[in-house]
Amino acid sequence: MYQNNVSWLDKFCARHPKFGIPNLMLYIAIGNIAIYLIDLFSLGGLPLVSMLSFNRYAIFHGQIWRLVSFVFISESGDLFMRGSGVFFVLISAYFYWWIGSLLEREWGTTKFTVFYLGGVVLNILYGLFTGYASMAYVNLSMFFAFATLYPEMEILLFMILPVKVKWIGWIDAALFAWGVLSNLLIGNWIGALLPMVAVLNYFIFFWPDFRYLFAKTKRRTSAQTINFKKAQKELRERRGYLHKCSVCGVTDQDDPNMEFRYCSKCSGYYCYCANHINNHTHVL
Repeated sequence: MYQNNVSWLDKFCARHPKFGIPNLMLYIAIGNIAIYLIDLFSLGGLPLVSMLSFNRYAIFHGQIWRLVSFVFISESGDLFMRGSGVFFVLISAYFYWWIGSLLEREWGTTKFTVFYLGGVVLNILYGLFTGYASMAYVNLSMFFAFATLYPEMEILLFMILPVKVKWIGWIDAALFAWGVLSNLLIGNWIGALLPMVAVLNYFIFFWPDFRYLFAKTKRRTSAQTINFKKAQKELRERRGYLHKCSVCGVTDQDDPNMEFRYCSKCSGYYCYCANHINNHTHVL
C-alpha cells in the first residue's frame, strides 16, 4: 500500500534473499491444528499443550524447547473465539494461513519471516521478563499488517457478510485498545503491556510508511504550502511580470529570453538576471 520508501528492512531483504522460511504460516497452522487435535482426542494423561506452552520457570530449568513450541499453541480462535471448539480453531488456523500467504506474496519470504519472527522474539523477551507470553496478539499484529496493505479487500464475515478488511481492522483496533484499557483499570500491568509489546512489531515495520504519510499530509495541509503554478499566474497578472532583476530591474516581460535565478547566499528572496546572478553584492 505505502511501501514506496526504502527502509533498513528492504535493504536487509535485498542483501539476504535466501533468509526466511517459505510457507511459514502453513507450518504454524498445521502445528496449531495438530496440537489441538492431539489434546482433544487424548484419553487422560498430561495434555500436550501443557508441555509445549510458554512457562518461564520450566524454561529456566532446562525446557528450552518451549521458546519455540509455544508458537504452535492455538488460542482457540485467538482473542475473540477462545473456548469455541474445534471449528473455530480450524477457521482461525485457515484464516491466519491465508493472511500469512498473502503477506508473504506481497513482501517476499524474507521480509515476512523477519516480520513474524520479530513478533515472536519480542513476545519471548516479554515472557522471560514477566512470566507470560501468548501468540494471540502476535497474530493480531499480522492482521493489522494485512489490513494496512489490503484495506479495500472484502472478506466474508462468518462466511456470509461481505465486509472490507479496513472495517474489521478498526474493530479489532478498538477491541485491542479496550483490552489494554480494561487491564489498566484493574491494575493488571502485565495484561496491559502484553498486547502493546506484541503489536510493537507492527509499528516497527510500518513506521517508515507512517512517517512518510504524516509528512505528506503535513505538506498538504500546511498554510505555507503554495500552489506555485496558480501563484505565478496571479503574480504575473497583478504585476505584469514574474521575475525582475534586483540590480538592473529588467523583467521577463522586458526580455522573454532572459534567464533569471534566485541567489541562495542572499538573505531574502532576491532575483537576478543572467548578467548579475554572479555579479552582485550579496544582501546579508
